[in-house]
Amino acid sequence: MVHVQTPFNLDTFLSKVEKGRMMLRSPKKQILFSQGDTTDAVFYIQAGKVKVTVVSKHGKEAVVAILERGAFVGESCLVGQTIRTATATTLEDSRILRIEKAVMLRLLQEEPKFAEAFMSYLLVHSIRVQEDLVDQLFNSSEKRLARALLLLAHFGKEGKPETVIAKVSQETLAEMIGTTRSRVSFFMNKFRKLRFIDYKSGLRGNGKLHVHSSLLTVVLHD
Repeated sequence: MVHVQTPFNLDTFLSKVEKGRMMLRSPKKQILFSQGDTTDAVFYIQAGKVKVTVVSKHGKEAVVAILERGAFVGESCLVGQTIRTATATTLEDSRILRIEKAVMLRLLQEEPKFAEAFMSYLLVHSIRVQEDLVDQLFNSSEKRLARALLLLAHFGKEGKPETVIAKVSQETLAEMIGTTRSRVSFFMNKFRKLRFIDYKSGLRGNGKLHVHSSLLTVVLHD
């Protein structure tokens, strides 16, 4: 009999961890941890979105990441960081798994498949951070906004691109790309007029922002 090896599933594996984990039902705008807190756990997003922000000494806030299902938050504590250097806040109702630091370290040592999956995640995340840095250094705010919208819509990933829920405000988009809300509003109107994006009204006023693949022309245009 031929045994077919099933692919490793992070959600399934982490749901079976008995000690040192806690499932959090986190409503929108709940803070998971704040800049300056002591590091004691890693968070895994099972559903929802989390915004990671940093505040400078002069009080200026910047969004450094918008993380979604399947992402880890606060993993830098595993390499000796004792104080949080950022704040993590839910952008929508989310389901978050909190895993104690000691438990994460033990799992990485004792579970090779988990360690492999976690390292793969870290490598992909590192590449994304490098791409974000290049984007900030060399691209215009219009290109940065177009790229941010495409990433939020999952263009370039396997499977069908998704719609961007309009819960990501223009203020948040401005903080993500390092510009003003008025500039974001100007470019969003421009993208809408060019039919790169459009808004769809939903029930209870929950509108959705649809991002079309034609928006790629903004990113690719020299």
